[in-house]
Formats: sequence, structure tokens, C-alpha cells
Amino acid sequence: MVLATFVVLLSGCGGGPSPRAWAATVCGALTPWRSEISKLTSSTDEQMTAQTTPAQAKENLVRLFAGAEQASETARHKVEQAGVPETDNGAAISAGFRGSLEKMRDAYGRARDTIDGLGTGEPTVFYDGVRAAVETLNKEYDASALDTSQLNSEELKQAFDEVPECR
Repeated sequence: MVLATFVVLLSGCGGGPSPRAWAATVCGALTPWRSEISKLTSSTDEQMTAQTTPAQAKENLVRLFAGAEQASETARHKVEQAGVPETDNGAAISAGFRGSLEKMRDAYGRARDTIDGLGTGEPTVFYDGVRAAVETLNKEYDASALDTSQLNSEELKQAFDEVPECR
């Protein structure tokens, strides 16, 4: 009986972070990620219109997509480190955020690999391949977006609206 009471007491301790603390950590992880992705988008657009050789564009695009892949992994890891928020559906919500970032990370990695595999001898073929890779990336990126309607926690919705890190 004493052992059972001890186990129950221990399981009540050490829960996850509060919704506000979790939201602040998650937004703190996503803010630099969004900034990096925004820079990537601008740089990719510049590479598509710049007067560079296909070889230079390839090198730059591969580097940019590798950076976005790493930024996505860094954000995913920080969300993972945030733990599971102490709220209804906390585990599913945390898994949803991580899963979305994993899909984005993988989409950037595939785009990087695709562009890295393109030949640069024929500029038209190269840039057509880049456009196709970017179109695929955009579709995969859109498909990986987190469905926030599944945030079935009023506490978390309120926390995301209120914590300064999320503004």
C-alpha cells in the first residue's frame, strides 16, 4: 500500500511544462526558424533571376536548402526539448508540431538532393529542373503545415495568444 501511494505521488510530480512555458519555448524555437526560411525564400528567388552560371546557382541553392533543412531540424529539436505541455492532448499537440517540422526538414533535404543531382551543362535543362524541385518543395511544404484546428487545448490557444515570444 505504501509503495502504491509512493508511485502515485511520483507520477503526479514532474509533469510537463505549463501551457504558457511550452508556448514560449516553442515560439522561441520557431522565430529564428521563420527568419531563416524567409531569408531562404528571398535568396532562392534571387538565385532564380541572378545572372550566374548554372554551376554557381547550383552551389548556392544546395547551400541554401541545406541551411533550411538544418534550421528546420534545429527548430524540431528545440520543440522536442520543450517536452509535452501539461494540457489536454498535450502529447498529440507536441507530436504534431514535431511532425510538421520533420516533414518540412525532409522536404528541404529532398529539394537539396534533387538540385545537387542536376547537371549544369545545359542551362535551360538545369533551371527547368530547379523550378520543378521548387514546385515540389512548395507542395510538400504546404502539405506539412500544422493543422492548428487540432489544437484542442484552450489553455494552449490562450498561451500562444498571450506570451510575448509568440507575437
